[in-house]
Amino acid sequence: MLLESLVFVWPQTAIAIAVILLLAIIGRWLVQVAIRRLVRMSSDRARQHLEKLGRPGHLLASATGLQSERQAQRAATMGSVIGSAATFVISAVALLTILSHVGINLAPVLASAGVGGVALAFGAQSLVKDVISGIFLILEDQYGVGDVVTVGEVSGTVEHVGLRVTSIRDASGMLWYVRNGEIITVGNVSQGWSIATVDLPIHPGEDAGRAIEVLEDLARQFGDDEEFADQLIDAPEVLGVESITGTAMTLRITAKCAANKQWGVQRELRERGKQALDAAGVRASLSSWGTPGH
Repeated sequence: MLLESLVFVWPQTAIAIAVILLLAIIGRWLVQVAIRRLVRMSSDRARQHLEKLGRPGHLLASATGLQSERQAQRAATMGSVIGSAATFVISAVALLTILSHVGINLAPVLASAGVGGVALAFGAQSLVKDVISGIFLILEDQYGVGDVVTVGEVSGTVEHVGLRVTSIRDASGMLWYVRNGEIITVGNVSQGWSIATVDLPIHPGEDAGRAIEVLEDLARQFGDDEEFADQLIDAPEVLGVESITGTAMTLRITAKCAANKQWGVQRELRERGKQALDAAGVRASLSSWGTPGH
């Protein structure tokens, strides 16, 4: 019936259909151009904001993916998802408008679509929830491939981020598949910056002030070391005495680092701190000598 109606359509109706198709094509093109510009402007503003911060800004930009392939992929995904939704809406409106001009009664069509939509919503609500959650995970850049995250009871490195499922490999090598719709909270240590924390236990009878001075000199030297210039956001800071027990007085050093760089900074700070304290004659904690008789 539809084909027969199209064959014998009046010239005015044919012109109306052509105009509708032309407007739909132009509208889709304009929407796609607007989406691309908005995504590009958003990325540029974020990058400019971080660049104003100087060296810390460059480290943060690198850590958060603003200067990496990940940012380009995220921007492309954002444009693709929004563009696909816009294309679907424009196409649906154009199709319904054409059908009404041809003379087809839309009431049964809309009623059938409504019943089908309700059935689909009940049957695929979990899938829809997963996909919508996945879209927002990508748009908000909550995590990306290579990030170290904690999702619920799972902690590990993200290997794949899809619209429905996220793959995470834990420290034991097990690969976990987490449905995006079931993710409530996400902890990400790979975005922005991280803190390197080093505790150095010394003999409880040592002069805390002298030991802190030794570590402060070390912190200044470490902050000026070019080897770690691309890993440190701020120079290490000696917080002072963290705890005192019968066998040890613990001194704490922290350093603000680029994301995922805290592990190497911690190891180096711990090694240099031990060497500096030994060179200054500061005794180690009693527990470091082991149990008497062994």
